[in-house]
Amino acid sequence: MRWTCGLLAALAVCALLGAAAGCGTGDARDRGTTVSASPVGTLLDATDEDGRLYREVGRKGAPEVAIEIRPDSDDGWDVRLTVRNFRFSPPGSRAVPVAGRGVARIYVDGRAVARLRSAEYRLAGRLVPRGTHHVTARLYADDGTVWAVRGRPVESTADITASGSAARG
Repeated sequence: MRWTCGLLAALAVCALLGAAAGCGTGDARDRGTTVSASPVGTLLDATDEDGRLYREVGRKGAPEVAIEIRPDSDDGWDVRLTVRNFRFSPPGSRAVPVAGRGVARIYVDGRAVARLRSAEYRLAGRLVPRGTHHVTARLYADDGTVWAVRGRPVESTADITASGSAARG
């Protein structure tokens, strides 16, 4: 009888470990992203324009980002992010989501232009032709999922206007 209890316990542990190792979605793997099984947040079916899944977290203590953009003296733009409940991951970080940690991506008119591991970035003027443009900073977990609150990505957008050959606003 003793060996039966031990065998049942071993099978239960194997089943739990096997289920945890197999978590994730085949869709995410098919898109070339690695989505790790993690107790951080809940993976949603929603994705960003690059097919990265949203990772829903509660409002309380959720990451936040604000973006400020100013013209610089070299026909470009200085981008500064202010984050709250978030820290940038150093290069070489494991692709495992950790609450409030990851990278930011910068988008100009919906097109990805940079991946940031710090709060400052210089946006080249050539990326912002004449006219008004939307520059968005969005926060991602280290596994490439999008931090989200209430089904919406954690992001901030600022409009800039470039006039003439020099990018100024």
